[in-house]
Amino acid sequence: MSTRSAKTEANPYKDGINAAIDLFHRRWTMRILWELRGGAVNFRALQTACAEVSSSVLNVRLAELREANLVDHASGEGYALTRWGEELLGAMEPLMLWAGRWQKAQKAQKARKA
Repeated sequence: MSTRSAKTEANPYKDGINAAIDLFHRRWTMRILWELRGGAVNFRALQTACAEVSSSVLNVRLAELREANLVDHASGEGYALTRWGEELLGAMEPLMLWAGRWQKAQKAQKARKA
């Protein structure tokens, strides 16, 4: 008899989504992934793109993203998304489209109130 609950067996992706949520909720993680969308970026340029992140936090987040196989580092080239990182950004495309519509609606609502 398995020690797993029926709920866990019914949802085999539960552990994966929980791990992803744990990683993505950490401050700067999604911003770093977003800034790498255009290709390899060196540490200093990435830190500049993420204006307020400290070098120690950036180092920790990059280590976590490398461990998660979402980011890789090539000497002389900088940090870049792996195949998994690129797939993640592709999966986020509907969210990016929604965010653009939402932001436009927020601006319109504020303009009506003014």
